[in-house]
Amino acid sequence: MWALRETGYDVGGLDIVLDGGVPSGSGLSSSAAIECSVGLAVLDLHDIDIPLPELARLAQFAENNYVGVPCGLMDQMAVSVCQADHALFFDTRDDVRTQEPFAPHDAGLSVLVINTRAQHAHAGGEYAERRRSCEAAAQRLGVPFLRDIKLSQLDDALRELDDEVLRKRTRHVVTENDRVLSTVALMRQGKLAEIGPLLTESHASLRDDFEVSCTELDVVVDATLAAGAIGARMTGGGFGGSAIALVPSAELPAVEAAVADAFRQHDFVAPELLSPAVSSGVAREARLLPR
Repeated sequence: MWALRETGYDVGGLDIVLDGGVPSGSGLSSSAAIECSVGLAVLDLHDIDIPLPELARLAQFAENNYVGVPCGLMDQMAVSVCQADHALFFDTRDDVRTQEPFAPHDAGLSVLVINTRAQHAHAGGEYAERRRSCEAAAQRLGVPFLRDIKLSQLDDALRELDDEVLRKRTRHVVTENDRVLSTVALMRQGKLAEIGPLLTESHASLRDDFEVSCTELDVVVDATLAAGAIGARMTGGGFGGSAIALVPSAELPAVEAAVADAFRQHDFVAPELLSPAVSSGVAREARLLPR
């Protein structure tokens, strides 16, 4: 509501009740879900019609300037514009958005989300530090953003950097962007099972080069893969939160049991296991509430 007022929309007060099933602090974009759903409700109540992508940008504006988190636009855009049985391919600089087919249930697959319950918080300094290091690497390499470095140019770029941390961050960004493009290509071909290894490679890069994983997340990935998942990786900002695994549906009970057992062996708090549907983003749900 602050962001709406700051950008010139005339919104007043309201009484509001929030009810949700997205675990807070789990790396599952609960803040973006709250921002965009509240934003849509406020716009609806005040009869203000703006496109959903603009709502996402208002939510990001609130995160950056009210909360103080220097986040990008990915979470808010996904919450706002995603379509059921699709994944959103979002080029944040060029503002290109396409809905890519992703209906794992039709391929005999399930998405398993494992909330490790390890503390996850973006407002700490680690997220901002990762952003600063990426910006510093881009500046030293003479490019606007690290995404301007192609995979074929990566080795030359790494040789130009004498700071090992900046080398790691650069390698992660360039290889991760390539994995995204490879994943989109597989989705368009209907080869969802072949996405699995890319997820696992992504986790290794996030763990070793971007250094945003933690013991609980690594245990989840190892346990799910050993029990039959075809790919797994941490998700969200890292340092705790959740991991996702792509699992043959027939193997889902065994994978869930393996994760629970691994957490018991490490004396971790029991994880929360979720099997969400691939659903659409924010929308008004017309229903009568009980008096």
